Amino acid sequence: MVTAHDTDELTAEETGTELYSYTEEPEFALNRDYFEEDFRSHARDRRWIELTVEEQRSYVMRLLDALEVTDRDKRLKVARAILYLAQGVFDDCDTEVDVLHWSRHNVFLLYDMGIFTALLELLSMEIDNNQACSSAVRKPAISLADSTELRVLLSIMYLIVETIRVQTEDDRPEWRASREVFKNELGSPLYNGEPFALLLFTMVTKFCSMNAPHFPMKKVLLLLWKTILFTVGGFQELQEMKVRGRERLNLPPLPEDSIKVVRAMRAASPPASAMELIEQQQQQKRGRRSRRPLVKQDSLDTYNERDPFKNDDARDEEEDPEDTDSGIEGEVDPLDRDVIIQPPPPPPPLRPPTERVNFPKGLPWAPKVREKDIEHFLETSRNKFIGFTLGNDTDTLVGLPRPIHESVKTLKQHKYVSIAEVQIKKEDELQQCPMSLGEEEVAETPTEMLYLGMLPNLSQYVIALLKLLLAAAPTSKAKTDSINILADVLPEEMPITVLQSMKLGIDVNRHKEIIVKAISALLLLLLKHFKLNHIYQFEIVSQHLVFANCIPLILKFFNQNIMSYISAKNSICVLDFPHCVVHEMPELTAESLEAGDSNQFCWRNLFSCINLLRILNKLTKWKHSRTMMLVVFKSAPILKRALKVKQAMMQLYVLKLLKIQTKYLGRQWRKSNMKTMSAIYQKVRHRLNDDWAYGNDIDARPWDFQAEECALRESIEKFNSRRYDRNKNGDFVPVDNCLQSVLGQRVELPEDFHYSYEMWLEREVFSQPIQWEGLLQNP
Repeated sequence: MVTAHDTDELTAEETGTELYSYTEEPEFALNRDYFEEDFRSHARDRRWIELTVEEQRSYVMRLLDALEVTDRDKRLKVARAILYLAQGVFDDCDTEVDVLHWSRHNVFLLYDMGIFTALLELLSMEIDNNQACSSAVRKPAISLADSTELRVLLSIMYLIVETIRVQTEDDRPEWRASREVFKNELGSPLYNGEPFALLLFTMVTKFCSMNAPHFPMKKVLLLLWKTILFTVGGFQELQEMKVRGRERLNLPPLPEDSIKVVRAMRAASPPASAMELIEQQQQQKRGRRSRRPLVKQDSLDTYNERDPFKNDDARDEEEDPEDTDSGIEGEVDPLDRDVIIQPPPPPPPLRPPTERVNFPKGLPWAPKVREKDIEHFLETSRNKFIGFTLGNDTDTLVGLPRPIHESVKTLKQHKYVSIAEVQIKKEDELQQCPMSLGEEEVAETPTEMLYLGMLPNLSQYVIALLKLLLAAAPTSKAKTDSINILADVLPEEMPITVLQSMKLGIDVNRHKEIIVKAISALLLLLLKHFKLNHIYQFEIVSQHLVFANCIPLILKFFNQNIMSYISAKNSICVLDFPHCVVHEMPELTAESLEAGDSNQFCWRNLFSCINLLRILNKLTKWKHSRTMMLVVFKSAPILKRALKVKQAMMQLYVLKLLKIQTKYLGRQWRKSNMKTMSAIYQKVRHRLNDDWAYGNDIDARPWDFQAEECALRESIEKFNSRRYDRNKNGDFVPVDNCLQSVLGQRVELPEDFHYSYEMWLEREVFSQPIQWEGLLQNP
């Protein structure tokens, strides 16, 4: 599920379980009542599921007409009736499967009848409703009631987008056609001249600038993420696009499918050391229960390191039963079966066992070498053996000894040219020869149109998303000036009993987790798609993230007890939709809330953690100055604590981040973390002449953050001005040299120009002394 997926569990998102807060639960009955009140007058004594499709269509058409009334309260009632249809007319259903079936049927019906476009107009009206915004700004405390209309509209739109996005085997042909049409509509600038995602981005920035504190941010972010996921495609589609892109550029195929490799990986669990076995036996003799299974390594030498961040966690290490080292994948090493007395029951697997790929024994990844690595190797070798270099020539091996020939041959066998390198090379050529190479043909892909729409306000969007991420992070302390992200979870009347307080506490934590999940998934999706579309589009988003302190923000997020975050039980199963509307509601008690659900781990939080680690990897890969930021912010102990989570994919991205900074952490660190070093060797891809483990070339690389980022910014700005500047090629536009025609051109002047013209002349011309003789002197 988590491995290389773009989404969490299907049901949690498709049914909208995470879309609704627990405080919104009474509104399900409200939606039903408004629907039935209206429906009874249309079809007496019949149920929705008994109508023919034509009858259903005529009723939806009636609802569509009623949406256009001017009375706001009547409009809201109709919108609630539409939401009830999108939720699957649960009062007519006996099981959750029935609810899902009718929800899917109704959503396609609603879309075909044009409900989405009508909702979009209402949403635009609500966003521009200055009266609601100004009253929300003045309110001391904002609650659910302030965002009722927006929540209903966004809920219907989310259910439409998510239901149509997800393909199932039994989809009808007309549904498949609708999906393609809807996908193209969402990605095209059909809505107010920009893609739909841009409207949602505008809502995010408006909320973060404190101009609309009543916007229900969780729903906006979930809808934004799903809209972009639908229009540009998920990771599987991205992989296929990458393969096609390499074919178009005549590059060799990818050495492996990274999604399959990661799925087949096992979490690192080296066998227990002899010392641990002795300790184990002594504990058993004393009759004390062992704290962790015998096989598990003590979280990849987490205890080996004196950790400056552990002041809070020192007690947790010994006392907190949550923080056991059992890990997520309870896989047992076959070599250790004789030592295990009672292995713990394995938790549910993360993926179907059938998907496991059988690798030959050895490393999971084929090694890669870049062109510049071969050039650097030859430059060093020529200097050593011949005494001079040949620049970028990688073919001439005259005068070099036999072993160097063999080395170059091996390096060339594993040479990997990325799409990004080809794009950079092509961009340099276009910059150097703008006239001879002519206009570049840019395919109007959904990613390209999204970038074009985002470009003018890109930094605002990035800063707004990071502000929300900071506000929702569990490590953030509540500050008076920080943005209030709880507008769509706090009830009008605050809780008065202990049970209500506990329920609201769980709801608030769950709300924050969902926001972190949506933002992390959204940022990763944008970075990956922009990188494939054009490397400089990726670089500008990355740079905005780095300048907005994304690196320390993610490290701050991980500077907590990650095992307790990943095993957090912030959900109440009986209140989840659609369970709560189909089954009888049991009485909630403080004990049942404390017990939480039966899941051993919170997939939502694991998904968020992996996304954030991948974003950090994307930002720092091949960037020396940003890697040094990881070192300066002392990320190694924080990342090492994250290795406690025994989940292969999460460990892979932690190990990648440790690998790039290993050479700067000093010999002592490497010496005391040999298990981590060997885990890096086993799991992370090798670059053949990357000296990651020894750090012999450290002195040769001074750290100049500003120079590196400025050079990158210059390349990005050249790319943007060449490709997107409306007045491009301004240097090559013919100049009119005729005085009469220049003076005869009509110039549009502002209305107030005539009134202030004389004052301007007096101030700017007549009262300024002009030294005419200065013109005669040589400069």
